[in-house]
This record gives sequence, C-alpha cells and structure tokens, in this order.
Amino acid sequence: MEQYKGKKVLVVGLGKTGFALINLFNHIGCEIKVTDIKPIFDLNKQVKRLKKVNPNPTMTLGEHKDEDFIEADIIVYSSSVDPHLPQLKVARDHGRQVFSDFAFAYANCKKPIIAVCGSYGRTTIAHMVGYALKMDKKNVFVGGTSEEPFINFLTLPNQDEIDYCVVEVSPLQLQTIDNFKPVMAIYPNIEEKNLQGRFKSSVEYLDVALKVARELGPENFLIANFDKLASNSVLRNSKAQAFWYSRKSFVTMGVIGEIQGTHFHDKRIHNNIHYHSDFKVTDMRIIGQNNRENLLASITACKALKVSDQAIQYTIEKFPGIPHRNEFVVEKNGVKFYNDSKSETMEQLRITLEDYKEPVILIAGGKEIEGISYEKYTEVIQDKVRVLVLVGEVKENMNRVLGDFTQTYLVGSFDESVLLAYQKSRTGDSIVLCPGNDSSDVFRDFEEKGNYYKKLIFQL
Repeated sequence: MEQYKGKKVLVVGLGKTGFALINLFNHIGCEIKVTDIKPIFDLNKQVKRLKKVNPNPTMTLGEHKDEDFIEADIIVYSSSVDPHLPQLKVARDHGRQVFSDFAFAYANCKKPIIAVCGSYGRTTIAHMVGYALKMDKKNVFVGGTSEEPFINFLTLPNQDEIDYCVVEVSPLQLQTIDNFKPVMAIYPNIEEKNLQGRFKSSVEYLDVALKVARELGPENFLIANFDKLASNSVLRNSKAQAFWYSRKSFVTMGVIGEIQGTHFHDKRIHNNIHYHSDFKVTDMRIIGQNNRENLLASITACKALKVSDQAIQYTIEKFPGIPHRNEFVVEKNGVKFYNDSKSETMEQLRITLEDYKEPVILIAGGKEIEGISYEKYTEVIQDKVRVLVLVGEVKENMNRVLGDFTQTYLVGSFDESVLLAYQKSRTGDSIVLCPGNDSSDVFRDFEEKGNYYKKLIFQL
C-alpha cells in the first residue's frame, strides 16, 4: 500500500463504505477529498462525523464537480454509486485511476478469496463458512457488506496472517469490477430481477450476476444450489470444479453417481466430496428452510476446502446466525431466545413466524405509522404464537386486530416485555423478538433494539 502514500484521493459517496475508505486512506497517509451528490442538509450526521476526522478532508456536497475528479490521482467510489457516473468517465479520460471500493480491495488483497454470490442468503452463508474455517484453526476475514466492507481487510494489522477472505458479492458490486476471480464462488440462487436505475433489464442483471462463474478455471471451485440452478447453462458448463447441494436426496433423485456434493438423506446431511461424510442436524441452533439451504451451501464449500468434519459438525450445532436476523441468543432454563429485530414489517414478521414448527412467545410492536393493516396476519398469529406481548406506540392498534387470536398482553416498556415473556414461558418454549414495526419509537434503529434485547436477556 506504500505506492498510494501522499496521493490525492477522491472518495465518492459518504455512506458507511465511504467512511471505511476515508479511514483506510488516512491510515496510508493520503490527501483526501470527499464528494456526495446529496445536499448538506441530508448529510448532517456524516458532516459532523467528518469534522472529527483528523486531518479533516475537504468536501464537495450537493454536486459532483469535474475538477475534483480531474485533480485527484485516484478516485474510489462506493458500490452504491452508479459506475456510469459521467464524472468517473471524465476521470478515466484524463488518465486517472478509478476503482469501486470492492475493486480497490480486490486489487490490493493477496489472500485467497471465497466469494458468496447470488441474490439473497449471502450474509448467512459467508458467516457460516467463516465460522467453520475459524473452528478449523484458520484466520479468516468475513465482509463485503456495508457494515463490514471488503476494504476493511486492508486496515487489518494482522492481514499477513489471514488464510481466507470470505466476501459477499452482490450484482451491484460485480457491476463495478472486471476480471474478478476468487478461489471459490458460491451461488445459492439468482433471482430474475431488474434493479431500478442500475440495470437496463433482468437479462443484464443475470449476466452480471454470473460474471464470476464465467471467470473460474479448473483450479477454482464452484458451489451451486442444485434445486434452483441445475438448469443454468453457465454454471453447468463452468470450467471450475463444480459441487452441488440439494435439500432433496441425490439417492432418490438418481443422480448420486453423476453429481458430487451435499444433500439431505434419512434426516442427515450426506456429502461425497473427497470422502463420504454425514452430519447430524437435530441440534441446529438456526431455524427455517432458507437456513437449511444456507447450511448445505456452507458444508459443501467447507468440504471442498478440506475443512475437518469435526469443525463442520461443531458449526452445525453452535452457529448462532446473523445478528438481528432470527439470531439465536441463548438458552435459559430450557427456554430459547431469538433476536429478529431487523424484521420491521408485518410481512417479514409473517415469514419469520412460519419458520418455527411450534408456537412461540412473540414480542412485537414499535412505532405507529399510518396505513399499516394487521387484518391479514390474524391467521399466522393464531397458528404460530402462543403468547403475544405487545409494546410501543402501536400496541393498542395491534391489540384491536390481533389480540383475540392468542393470549395477549400489553406492557408499558420494552424492559417489561422481555420480563413478562420470560415469566410466561415454560421449558421448550422459544421467545422471539420480531417487532413487525419500525423500532424508532424508542430506539435509534433495529440494531440498538436488538442489542438492548440481548442485554436484558443476560440480566434475567
């Protein structure tokens, strides 16, 4: 990174990734300028935070000026910024180095990269693979999100000791990088959709999503979901060593001799990569059909990387999930606590509840927002909720519609909601925080709410 010392760097975009870039280039010793198309009154928090940075970067807000891009030696833009921004072309035409944050991290990362691609499920798979590798005594960086950008790898003091970088790669990020060739690519799914403003059509979206698979060679690994992607010609014809996974049995499907990979058979997970292994899943902490698919993807990847069966089995039993996304918190006196504070809509609440086989004790509620209808969720509350604890501004409205369909309690504070839920529980119960509404009636955001929930649980 010494080659960048003293360079003039323009950071485009003032989100979380933008601040990660500022931190990196400050660490290197660059002269930093930042630009964001949003006006200053939309960036009050970011500007206040920028003023605490030392040395203080200069700012251009509310517009992108061509001269800022021309005067810089290096331009690095967040992946959320449109790569077709006219000023980026101006910079390239003037011979400037232009990178997305992801492309810059890749260009300067000398470690093996495991890329988790696809449209959804990336975060869980990436963290599960990282968890298993750590259990196998490997040093791992897991990132690629706005919360933990890939660029943060370059600021690690121990990056020379890292064995693998496990990174999520969205189609938006792939749109900003060429010739990206990880040692392994994992494809759990690819949805045919068109992201407004960034892709001209669903065809372009799919084409970009499959860029990684096209780059792979015989020395690389490809992990793909047989149930959803077996008919995809790009994945089928990949030059990489391909391994598939399925929630169905390869034995009963009659493809056991043709396909290497991982599948469910006789209530156990079987794998035929390198040598046959089978894994017990009865003690999985995370729940839901999607998470079972995510687990299959992770096991397949780990077996291809020759992670020990012991580390994989430990991951199956102990991996808690992703913070605030139906995360397993702890088991107290036979009662399991789950934190799903990120589910801030009733539709997300419905999806979460359907993952549970037995009725749960549900803590729900939050900010009152006009126009939200609860009528169509009466059935899932009746089927999946044994005790409903309502809290927050919206508790009265929710109670009027949902209160008669299960045992319901209204409480005055969030602290009371957790205590009451625990008092009403019995051995074998699951207590689930799943607001179904915005958390900003009392908390800053869902993360603060989820963290406070976990704090209260450990104080019980």
